[in-house]
Amino acid sequence: MFAHLKGTVDAIELDHVVIDVGGVGYFVHASKQTLSKLEEGEATKIFVETLMRQESLTLYGFGSKEEQAWFNLLLSVQGVGPKVALGILGSMTLDELAAAIVHQDKAMISRGDGVGPKLAGRILLELKDKCKNIAVVKPSELGGRSSTLSLSVQDAISALQNLGYSQSEAMRAIQQIDHPSDMDSASLIRLCLQSLRTPIEVRR
Repeated sequence: MFAHLKGTVDAIELDHVVIDVGGVGYFVHASKQTLSKLEEGEATKIFVETLMRQESLTLYGFGSKEEQAWFNLLLSVQGVGPKVALGILGSMTLDELAAAIVHQDKAMISRGDGVGPKLAGRILLELKDKCKNIAVVKPSELGGRSSTLSLSVQDAISALQNLGYSQSEAMRAIQQIDHPSDMDSASLIRLCLQSLRTPIEVRR
């Protein structure tokens, strides 16, 4: 129904934001991670997932398509509803979530609001195979940086995805190349394409 909302942040509360789009205020539930990046009165673009439950239409917003994809992935687990999914997304970064699933870290998943040991175990079990191709980034693999990727790395990954590569392929290419932490995105993209060794035309 809605792909995204582009407007002004009218109000930010603990679990939602109101986005003013052409004079209409949209009530959008969001994770703490997404809400922390918003400022009242500032223009924003937020990706939206629309869910219909018991004749009620509810909007869920995300700061990136990656977060939106994780939201839907979490919802695929039995017992995980929108509130719990947002609680998990708000308690850790996407890199930390991916690492927790790959390494079957029940304690990390249990940090999410409403996630007990039993549900945490189910999440890890059901998502293990679905996430096996996700590239988990370690600080040592990205020049000693933290799991929060630099803007140049994020730009490079986005550009590679636009060329047709998957996120996991792009992440693996970043990990494999030798590059300084302050390398610009254009240079990163060039090195990644050399590492992937696949003609761009094939991916289009």
